[in-house]
Amino acid sequence: MKTIPAYMRPNGDIGIRNHLLIIPTVICSNQVCNRIMQSVPDTVAIPHQHGCSQIGADKDRTFDVLAGTGKNPNVGGVIIISLGCEVVDPKRLADEIRKTGKPVEWFDIQSVGGSVKAIGHGIEIAKRMKAELDKLTKTDVPLSKLKIGVKCGGSDATSGLASNPALGEAADRLVAEGGGIVIGETTEIIGAEHVLAERCASETTKEKLFHIVDRFEKEVDRMGADMRGGNPSPGNIAGGLTTIEEKSLGCISKCGTAPIEGVIEYAERIPEHGLYFMDSPGNDIECVSGMAAGGAHIVCFTTGLGTPTGAAVVPVIKITGNPSTFRHMEDNMDVDVSDILSGSFSLSEAGARIWQEIMEVAGGKLTKAEILGHQEFSINRIGPSL
Repeated sequence: MKTIPAYMRPNGDIGIRNHLLIIPTVICSNQVCNRIMQSVPDTVAIPHQHGCSQIGADKDRTFDVLAGTGKNPNVGGVIIISLGCEVVDPKRLADEIRKTGKPVEWFDIQSVGGSVKAIGHGIEIAKRMKAELDKLTKTDVPLSKLKIGVKCGGSDATSGLASNPALGEAADRLVAEGGGIVIGETTEIIGAEHVLAERCASETTKEKLFHIVDRFEKEVDRMGADMRGGNPSPGNIAGGLTTIEEKSLGCISKCGTAPIEGVIEYAERIPEHGLYFMDSPGNDIECVSGMAAGGAHIVCFTTGLGTPTGAAVVPVIKITGNPSTFRHMEDNMDVDVSDILSGSFSLSEAGARIWQEIMEVAGGKLTKAEILGHQEFSINRIGPSL
């Protein structure tokens, strides 16, 4: 049995990182959370624009993403900071995250006496919780517990020819080892959804895949909008992509060839074994944040044109098949598979190169995005603000 070093969580999950996460329940708490993060090294805050003036499914989504991010197994402990009058209930949020067995504390700014006092109070809590997390040690756990998200952004002609199929090779390898893969970006399977549908393990999964595409297209129609000009993006077109179908056929290759076991909603918990599709936007940060909220340990992110995007609680491995991009954005790129294009490297060899990087990052190696401090976080919204 293959293993990786990881932190065992009380509920049986495994984490390859051990973050102390600071969650604002509302935009009004962002500054306090950021100041605490700046004062206590190696903590992570996830400022966002939501938590107030939301209703219905939109309010529920904010709650679910915040809760899911707190539950992510790379998170060892959580501090929740509310203002005191928002729609996201901090006590309920804390109780939901506590179901994992990890330590969670919360307070509201209004009760402790304002921002300055809240920052001081939060720093004391963060230092105490961080000291406890630092006592945790790693143990060898089955590789089959690893869950990886596969994502692409800033795509060009090299994405579908090199980096995406190479990532697909690595994805197949993890599934063969019993691990989990999640692919998202509903907007970027349009025109190729029938190809993915043929790989669905059941008729129910196939129907749900078609349903989420139809749901998105109807929403675009309801808004009186046209996807053209937005997808493919101007950058995609400049990079050599001509149609959404061409882009989608390249995009789907990054999840390999395994059967699709199920279709899950945005930020829904990702099952441990096999390949799953998450209904999520193509927007880089919103998609990656949804995967992190679903419990992914790592996101492998291919890019042709280059993008620095990272994530708050999961390492993001940047992969490119464009030799120029690797040279010009070496600060941000982790893996270069452009040798495929010259014929000096096989697809299998490129997949093995990505696989090696995955194993090293799972073992503790920092990605370029982590080294540079990229902690992007964003919640995909459903409805209007009140």
